[in-house]
Amino acid sequence: MVPHLVTALTGPLLDLEEKIIAATPAIERWFRLEWQEHTPPFYASVDLRNAGYKLAPVDANLFPGGFHYLANEMLPLSVQAAMAAIDKYCPDARNLLLIPEIKPRHPTYFQGVARLMQIFRQTGLNVRFGSLDPSVTQPTPLALPDGNMLVVEPLVRSPNGRRLGLKDFDPCTILLNNDLSAGIPDILTNLHEQSLLPPLHAGWAIRRKSNHFNAYDEVAKKFGKLIGVDPWMVNPFHAKCGAVDLTTGEGQESLAASVDAVLAKIRKKYKEYGIKEKPFVIIKPDAGTYGKGVITIRDAAELKELSEEQRKRMTVIKDGKAVTDLNIQEGVPTFESIKEAFAEPVVYMIDRYVVGGFYRVHGEKGPDQNLNAPGSQFVPLAFAQQHAVPDVKAKPGTAAPNRFYVYGVVARLALLAASLEMERTDPDPEVY
Repeated sequence: MVPHLVTALTGPLLDLEEKIIAATPAIERWFRLEWQEHTPPFYASVDLRNAGYKLAPVDANLFPGGFHYLANEMLPLSVQAAMAAIDKYCPDARNLLLIPEIKPRHPTYFQGVARLMQIFRQTGLNVRFGSLDPSVTQPTPLALPDGNMLVVEPLVRSPNGRRLGLKDFDPCTILLNNDLSAGIPDILTNLHEQSLLPPLHAGWAIRRKSNHFNAYDEVAKKFGKLIGVDPWMVNPFHAKCGAVDLTTGEGQESLAASVDAVLAKIRKKYKEYGIKEKPFVIIKPDAGTYGKGVITIRDAAELKELSEEQRKRMTVIKDGKAVTDLNIQEGVPTFESIKEAFAEPVVYMIDRYVVGGFYRVHGEKGPDQNLNAPGSQFVPLAFAQQHAVPDVKAKPGTAAPNRFYVYGVVARLALLAASLEMERTDPDPEVY
């Protein structure tokens, strides 16, 4: 299924697609050289927004769930990419320990975890699940929506304290599918003989969105120079504002000034490209996930008019974590829709390879709102044509494989930025 573009692709994005397709050999070589210098995250998903005049990543998740939403046709690609990823860390690996979320928000979350198990078993690994939940003291079966079962088991440290596993199960590699929003548990620290992927500093206990988008600024600038486009076409403006408490009003003036500054930059670009839309920003926690604590603002004056409920939502997110640092990001409206509901593409990668994606769809949200919210739906076959080779002869904006290839390119820019981010925030480069 290829979503309908509510507005026709306008000049700038048509030009971007045309230049990306024309520069495919140069782009792929550039990525190849970058991956010789930088290690990609083990896996990731990237949320994109297609405004018709701009295409940009708005979030990068280093603990992606939702693998069950990928098209079945893409499964062989996932297996091949997983093989390449495992070979980097433990070429002779036999056992993989997968640690999922404790209390996932989405009812089908464990279906995605089961899909990950399927992928890694196909690479030749024995896969079992360990739980960070202290109430799990024995193997515990969990019923999946499709009628199958999944068993989670209590984690066990080895007698010498240097390894982590399960009873009678000693893994070479430990794969986290838990974003550590609640903090880093002691049982995951000081592991000296196993690969823990992603590393602990990829979790929201340490990670910050501002670090990611600072790294993305550099990547977008290089990419723009490579193919001869304005980096803004693939990069949202952003700013960080710290020491904010919206319930008490602390830091609100500083936040308003940051909002005004980002809006002024957007207006300047809109004027340059003749874009008639009204600019807006998205304010979100600098550390956090699941689309919690996210608001849309068109004027800094609106901050004073936030309801008490909105202010509360902005101060506490997943796992009760308090929010003091906020990220102000240029709002990129989405003009893609499926059955009259606005949609945004989410691209999945394992190692440096695009392995598929889907569209997140929300029938109750507008083109300028966060779609990663309760009530969102997923269209799993959206990227079924993504593996098709781009059609260099097609007119810009008319070929689905070209659109999906461009999405894959921009998602990989975010993946490269995540790689730089992980290098720069690594507390112990000798370990990771």
